[in-house]
Amino acid sequence: MKKIFLLLALLIFQLGCQQNQPKEKIEADTPSYTLTFDSLAETWDEGIPLGNATVGALIWSKNGKLRFSLDRADLWDLRPMANLDFENHDFEWVKEQWNNNTYQNVQNKYDVPYDQLPAPSKIPGGALEFDVAQLGEVASVSLDVEKAICEVTWKNGAILKTFVHATEPVGWYTFENISGDLSPTIIPPAYVSNEKAGIESPVTGQDLRKLGYKAGQVTKKPNSITYNQVGWGDFEFQVHTQWKPTPNSLEGSWSISSKKSKTETAETATEIVSKTLQNGRVATMERHVGWWQSFWSQSSIQVPDSILQNQWYMEMYKLGSAARQGAPPISLQSVWTADNGKLPPWKGDFHHDLNTQLSYWPTYSGNHLALEQGFLDWLSKHKPTFKKYTNEFYGTNGLNVPGVTTLDGEPMGGWIQYSFGPTVGAWLGQHFYLHWRYSMDRDFLKNEAYPWIKEVAQHFDELSVKDQNGNRRLPLSSSPEIHNNSHEAWFEELTNFDLALIRWTYQHAAELASELELKEEAKQWSSKLKEWPEYAVNETGLMFSPNLPYNESHRHFSHAMAIHPLGLLDVSHGESDRKIIDSTIANLEVRGSSQWVGYSFSWLGNLKARAFDGEGAAKALKDFATSFVLPNSFHVNGDQSGTGKSNFTYRPFTLEGNFAFAAGLQEMLIQSHTGTIKIFPALPRSWKNVSFKTLRTEGAFLVSAKMKAGTVTEVDIVSEKGGRLRLENPFTGKNIYVTGTEEYQFNENNIIIETSPGMVLSIRNSQN
Repeated sequence: MKKIFLLLALLIFQLGCQQNQPKEKIEADTPSYTLTFDSLAETWDEGIPLGNATVGALIWSKNGKLRFSLDRADLWDLRPMANLDFENHDFEWVKEQWNNNTYQNVQNKYDVPYDQLPAPSKIPGGALEFDVAQLGEVASVSLDVEKAICEVTWKNGAILKTFVHATEPVGWYTFENISGDLSPTIIPPAYVSNEKAGIESPVTGQDLRKLGYKAGQVTKKPNSITYNQVGWGDFEFQVHTQWKPTPNSLEGSWSISSKKSKTETAETATEIVSKTLQNGRVATMERHVGWWQSFWSQSSIQVPDSILQNQWYMEMYKLGSAARQGAPPISLQSVWTADNGKLPPWKGDFHHDLNTQLSYWPTYSGNHLALEQGFLDWLSKHKPTFKKYTNEFYGTNGLNVPGVTTLDGEPMGGWIQYSFGPTVGAWLGQHFYLHWRYSMDRDFLKNEAYPWIKEVAQHFDELSVKDQNGNRRLPLSSSPEIHNNSHEAWFEELTNFDLALIRWTYQHAAELASELELKEEAKQWSSKLKEWPEYAVNETGLMFSPNLPYNESHRHFSHAMAIHPLGLLDVSHGESDRKIIDSTIANLEVRGSSQWVGYSFSWLGNLKARAFDGEGAAKALKDFATSFVLPNSFHVNGDQSGTGKSNFTYRPFTLEGNFAFAAGLQEMLIQSHTGTIKIFPALPRSWKNVSFKTLRTEGAFLVSAKMKAGTVTEVDIVSEKGGRLRLENPFTGKNIYVTGTEEYQFNENNIIIETSPGMVLSIRNSQN
């Protein structure tokens, strides 16, 4: 099998040149970045990604034809999972089967159908194809990340420019310097096909024909094509493209629309395209470019490692292409569903045992709360569905969330230790908390964050029981994805994964109740927290559970949740926490990475940064960027480098590893989870010239900083909401001066300033 390396690594290590490897350049302190190849990709998962969280496209070549794989985030087959029967097979039934050693019954009921049934599932939208044989050989393929525009040039002088509009559900394509007919065709997905079925599994995807759809209708008219497809039930979608040819050019637009029912009155793709063509490409592109200019102005970084910096810009580009308020949240592949005649890996669903959470990690310090808001809106919208599931499966009146859900938040089953995990709602609750802390939006705190966390705590109140020592525990506990879906994957003792999320919930319920001056509720949550045990720890650090040490390589660092992302154990708490953290991370490395996937290395980068290990964080992130991504930057879980970093060498594309990488690099540059802002807390010793602009911290502060020749020279801070600023002094000594206020003080090594909303501060070392 061909070994595919991301050129970011190849350029640095000079491992040779292959076809379709990018030549990259990024200018300091700007988002300008162009990913360039010398040919079109020949597989869908290496295509140039374009998107706006509602529609997306992958630009590549199939059988010699230029192909746009088209997608829309709400293209879903939402047929109910026929096996879900909580009335007769609830959590009590699961416990009974577990206790009786008849757990195969549970696997047959809830695990096997996810693997065997084709739906519910994300589904593909189709493709545009252009017969470009007359144009000859491609000279270059590029993605201008700053403007989100893909350009393909041919050696005969022909040029294609294409983009997906930043805020409208349309794409544009423009060919210049051409002669002859380049009119596109629409290729429907292989819902009906005579092709031989390939290997099928949750990883490779099931054959689309299993959905049982009838062939869609393709209607061709002069300079336009429309494809209408009926899905399950009343669901239907439409793909439409229309173009204007001239003797030496062709300009056109495409869109995908969807309808859940025949009575729905949403705009059709035909209507959307007609409207955008009337507005014209120039005006449309101006709005598109304007949105991306605003996006890139939110934050930027400059680090002396080109591999890490270039990868960060690609991750943030994909974030801007995959997340929006008003659009569905980021699923496993977002708007880049597989175009290979199959359903996407793991049905392209919403995995809440890790994937959705990691996908939004960079939005906080990366200063993109508006993009993260769409995720929280979706969770709030489907809260009634989640509460219904919690009551029917667990029998509690609080709040939990299925670990694997459809677009509408309905449970899908699968390995139920995680797809029906008891603490999923708590991890999602952290995102409500982080939004509050990074925005300081008190209305959000009162109406969204505290109610969510409070109801999760109520779920734990009702579900938990007391052990012989008087401590609270869950009837059954789990730790993703230890022991896969076997009987042993349920633990009778409380795992550190569940315990960390439970302790986090009660601790932060108390914190938010205090913030809202609900003193009795705060006292109640603090009291309940004391009923739960401490973490299971041995000489190697955090364990899976009191009876199971971390004794094997595993992709999911579920046992280490208390360190990151939850921050319950932190080096700022003293030597005891420091010892646990150092031992836990050291044990991860002792056990090795043979069973890790790409996101494991991204997560390790975050863990290392929290431990102030800049060398280790940079190495983990570089391992990710050089071994677990394709040339277009897509994370494909398996090791593509051939260097033995993991025994997993497959390539199912999912996005969470990409976005966790970006968060890890940001953790190296700034941290604020303890209430104290730390500038450059985890840099490698060799990094002497580093800077960033307007990264966001808890407390709603926007921070910019520069380091030159190993010395911090500038720190600029904007206080959005006011309040106390606590900044660990990044300068040498206390001989500093501050503009923007005359009132500041030192407390130990911290600079403390009482800020007002909108206050702008510049902090300098007077010796500089």
